[in-house]
Amino acid sequence: MSLFLLILSLLAMFAVVVVLGFGLYSLFKGGDFGRKWSNKLMRLRVLFQAIAIVLLIITVWFVQQGR
Repeated sequence: MSLFLLILSLLAMFAVVVVLGFGLYSLFKGGDFGRKWSNKLMRLRVLFQAIAIVLLIITVWFVQQGR
C-alpha cells in the first residue's frame, strides 16, 4: 500500500511541476494567452500542491505504521 501511495505522491508532484511550467510559460508569453490562463493555472497548481502534500503525509504515516 505504501508503494502505491508513494507512486501517487510522485505523480502528484510531477503534475505540480508540469502546471508550474505551463504557468511560467504563460507568464512570459503574456498577451491574451497570459490573461486567459495564468489565474487558472495558478489555481490548478495550488490544488495539485494540496493533493501532493496530503498524499505525502498519508504515505509517511503508512510507512511509520509499518504497513
